[in-house]
Amino acid sequence: MNIGLYQNAASLTALERLQDAVSQNIGASQVPGYRGRTVNFSAQDNGQYNIGSDGAGGADTEQPASFPTATSSISFKAGQTQPTGQPLDLAIQGTGFFQVQMPDGTTGYTRNGSFSVRNDGTLVNSSSYPVLSANGTPIVISQDAGPVAVTQDGVVSQGDTQIAHLGITSFSNSSGLVPLSGGLLMATAAAGASPSVHPGVLQGYIESSNVSPLFEMVNLVQVSRAYEANQHVITNADQQTQKTIDALG
Repeated sequence: MNIGLYQNAASLTALERLQDAVSQNIGASQVPGYRGRTVNFSAQDNGQYNIGSDGAGGADTEQPASFPTATSSISFKAGQTQPTGQPLDLAIQGTGFFQVQMPDGTTGYTRNGSFSVRNDGTLVNSSSYPVLSANGTPIVISQDAGPVAVTQDGVVSQGDTQIAHLGITSFSNSSGLVPLSGGLLMATAAAGASPSVHPGVLQGYIESSNVSPLFEMVNLVQVSRAYEANQHVITNADQQTQKTIDALG
């Protein structure tokens, strides 16, 4: 058995996963609050493989084989905060994600704090999903109660009246987050969700993506070269095998 062929094929699969992550990062690099996808490579032990006899009449021998594998996760690294002067633009300096209500009623999570007020007074994100308070209900802004103020702890007020407390959630395990479109995330039970104690909310600011387009373009070139190298090895091994078969008749 030519273990190398299977190892190279596994490498191609791992590289395809990295290419998908890099492509997503490039496409969403301008989305406020977007969290980049990262891919980590490791070797997975696949046991012992029979490599045949040593040619001297001895018994068949075995050797261990490890195959490359890739696991993806989400980078928690913060993006840069940029001033906008808009009172409903919010950025989180600490850990945590804003909570929004998805169309199916579930809760989505995002770092994109570009909010606005719907005609009925509901505070919504850039996808028109209601922004949720700490108790899980949509936040409603009064149209005639004055300017909106937001403290660093996420308390939303108009004048002397406290309207709501922003629902901001932190996660201990990024691999438990599932990326959705528009920089939104869905959390599984493995994500380890908990309320963010000191989110450090900045009013009048937007957090940019934590992705560097230039860095991702370099990654894309490296992935392409690695993919071509593995393909070349597989092609050469296949041609050599065919030559051996032809020679042996």
